[in-house]
Parts: sequence; C-alpha cells; structure tokens
Amino acid sequence: MWLVASILSAFFGGITAIFAKCGIKDTDSDVATALRTIVVLLFSWIMVFVAGSAHTITSIAPKSLLFLALSGIATGASWICYFKALSLGNVNKVTPIDKFSTVLSVLLAILLFHETEHLIVKLAGTAILTIGIFLMIQKKTNAGEPKKNGQWMIYAILSAVFAALTSIFAKIGITDVESNLGTAIRTCFVLIMAWLIVFAKGKQGQVKNINKRELGFISLSGLSTGASWLFYYYAIQNGIVSVVVPIDKLSIVVTVVFSYVVFKEKLSAKAFAGLCLMVAGTFVMAIWA
Repeated sequence: MWLVASILSAFFGGITAIFAKCGIKDTDSDVATALRTIVVLLFSWIMVFVAGSAHTITSIAPKSLLFLALSGIATGASWICYFKALSLGNVNKVTPIDKFSTVLSVLLAILLFHETEHLIVKLAGTAILTIGIFLMIQKKTNAGEPKKNGQWMIYAILSAVFAALTSIFAKIGITDVESNLGTAIRTCFVLIMAWLIVFAKGKQGQVKNINKRELGFISLSGLSTGASWLFYYYAIQNGIVSVVVPIDKLSIVVTVVFSYVVFKEKLSAKAFAGLCLMVAGTFVMAIWA
C-alpha cells in the first residue's frame, strides 16, 4: 500500500509545480507560498478530522513534536527557495536541481536510519539518478528568456538541501504519530514561517492586489500539495525512506509532460536522456531495493 501512496504522491507533486508556475506570473513568490500554505493547512486538518485522529494530539511525545516542527521549518525554507527559483527560471531547469534532494535523502537515510539492505542496489540507483540530474541541468538561457545571472540555480540548490532535511526530520517526527495528524502539525510550522517571511519583507500589502486567476492557481497548487503530502507521509511512515523518496520524485515526469503541454517547454536530447536515467534509477531502487 505504501508503494501506491508513493506513486500518488508523485502525481500530485508533479502537477503542483505546474499550478504554482501559473500562479506566480505576476504574484510575488513569497506571497504565493504563504497563501497556498493556508490551503494546505485547511486540507490537512480536514483529513485529520475525517481520519478521526485529532484526539491523539495530546499523546504525541515532545521529541516527535520537535522533529515535526523542524520538518515544517525545513519545508517552509524549501518552498520559499523553490518558488523563488520557479519565478526566475524555466520549470524544466529548476525541477531537476530540486530533485537532487532525492540523492541527499537516500544517502542520509542510509547513514542515519541504517537502511543498508540491498545497499549496492541503492547506491547504484542513486548514482544513475545523479547522472540523470546533471544531464537535465541546462545552464544555457533559451531564446526570449530573461537572464537572471544564475540566481534561479542558487535557489533551486537550496530548495533541494532543505527538502532532503524535510524527509529526514519527518521520518523521525512521524514515528508513532498518525500520518494525517503529523502532516497537519508540521504544516502549522510551514504556515508560520511563510508568513513571517512575508511580513519581514513588507509584502503583506500585495495580498489584496493578487489577480483572481492567479489566486485560483495558487489554491489549486495548495490542494495538490496537500494531497501529495498526505500520501507521502503515509508512505514515509509505513515504508522505506530510501525507496519512497525516489518514487515520490518521479513527479518530475508529470511536471515535464505538463510543462510541455501548458508552457511549450521542450527538453533537449541531453535533458531527455537525463530524465530517462532518473526514471531508470528510481525503478532500480523501487523494484530491487
């Protein structure tokens, strides 16, 4: 069941980037992140009450709460960097670098959680993933695309680092906590961090001027994120981190397909080869690890 949850997480995660890109054409990325977090939070708590796990919140251990909080803070930092990168660069350029968090997560899971079963297969799959990611990274600016002095790449790298920490902190924090409740609790911390950034930068006044169409896409992005998280943290809780994370990152396939259909962003032959390697590396770990 956790494998199915990982796949569903990947699908909803993939369409999140597309909705988000549509929602930040004229909207500041920090403001968009803060608004979509409200949608994710509402969705998460609705699922908590549907699952009937709200009453267990008082029995959560302090250690679990701490790591859920750290996971939420890391997620907030990852989101802020990711959507800033999306606002500056091409979806097909930003997403592959962000997916490097897969490699970091697998290596950290092996070191911290001693997930060493089928270690050679996991390392081989990770190596294939890494090669694929580097092949997909395109530094050349496309015709008509404004130059951003590589800022998008810096934000994308930071997004990957924080995303990797998110998975590790969540695995520790969600132990003995119902997955829907764990997701909802950590989202509270994401929301706090996102709005602190907005107010710290004095951008709160921009909220009332957001285009309704973009607000709709931001909301859809929040809903798809919420769905992705619920499936992801169920899989993290019940499965193997070093297998769940790579499968979840297959969301890049969904993102690439939709970015071609919606934004007409085409992959070069080199980038397509990299995508194939990323998929191959993921299947190696999912099937044989």
